[in-house]
Amino acid sequence: MATKKASKALKVTQVKSNIGIKPKQRGTLRALGLRRIGKTVEHDDTPVIRGMLAKVPHLVVVQEGDTA
Repeated sequence: MATKKASKALKVTQVKSNIGIKPKQRGTLRALGLRRIGKTVEHDDTPVIRGMLAKVPHLVVVQEGDTA
């Protein structure tokens, strides 16, 4: 069997409110698992997640790291 390599992880934290933003951007935050300011979630570094983050860069802070 193939062994799993260490993949990059992204820690995403919501830093601004979703009040007054467009519904598509609000949906993107929900799809990322963010519901309130200060909430942090961890996702694998994939093109799908990167695309979502590109739609809401003004609302989130992204930190890169490694997972084992």
